Amino acid sequence: MLRFGLTILPERPWAEAERQWRAAEELGFDHAWTYDHLVWAGLPDSPWFGTTPTLTAAALATTRIRLGTFVASPNYRHPAALHRDVQSLDDLSGGRFLLGLGKGGDLDAQVLGQPPLSTKERVDRFQEFVRLYLRLRDDDHVTSDGTWFSTRDMRTLPPVARVPVLAAANGPRSVRFAARHADGWVTTGAQVESLDEWFDGLAHSTHTLEEALTAAGRDPAAYPRYLNLDSSPVFSLSSPEVFEDLVTRAAALGFTDVVSHWPRETPPYQGLESTLNAVATHVIPRLRESLGDTMAACPPAAASTPTRATRRSSPASPPAPT
Repeated sequence: MLRFGLTILPERPWAEAERQWRAAEELGFDHAWTYDHLVWAGLPDSPWFGTTPTLTAAALATTRIRLGTFVASPNYRHPAALHRDVQSLDDLSGGRFLLGLGKGGDLDAQVLGQPPLSTKERVDRFQEFVRLYLRLRDDDHVTSDGTWFSTRDMRTLPPVARVPVLAAANGPRSVRFAARHADGWVTTGAQVESLDEWFDGLAHSTHTLEEALTAAGRDPAAYPRYLNLDSSPVFSLSSPEVFEDLVTRAAALGFTDVVSHWPRETPPYQGLESTLNAVATHVIPRLRESLGDTMAACPPAAASTPTRATRRSSPASPPAPT
């Protein structure tokens, strides 16, 4: 069954944004997301609110829809601190939280005065970040010495075994990493001029993913794949016809989940709320019905089976009394 998501940028005060999050659920979307930046390069002059408080409020304002980061990054987060945020969001949402992770953009790093990194260094840092986060999610008493991130006997209670890690990846190295380590794949595709080029690139990345999943002994048919429709050359909610075309082509490539953005009055993602309503009311139900029988029965994203239960019975030596 194909699932549909909606991203709501954290640019409005909660008195205004609450309506959007409630509407995303009422319109029948399966998941709703927000960005995780200090400053987003797409709207550097816009008001901007914190990700964790926004998702906390969204969790308390909704009951069914899954909620997630699109995506969190190592630019200003440490895996241990992020783990504590994830625990709270998992608890407050009743197990509805999805953790999207990516390598991060340049602007957040510049804001913090961090030295510039090469693409390889950013990918190296991201992979170390994910590996350590997964240990924190699945284990206790975590000690790690890394190039970028370290912990010393980090306690991790309570467990967050319900929270899947969805790795954002576009290049072959990152796609293969997602296949080996993450619970799902998020992609934007390449930055190109035409839709045909964009979908051709996605087809190539999908082939890379499936090869890597098979090599890792994982079932490609059971692996969730999230596509940001609005990274294409055309805004997905510019019309119902455009939305239907993009989703149909994405489903043909095996994507299990597609994500659009709440329309804004000005670029980026400029569009009309009436189009969003028409898509949710008429197009999505039709697509669920027409595409439901043609897609593999991939379940929603879920965390991999944790090892915490077995490891917790033999923790590392307790700290000496002080």
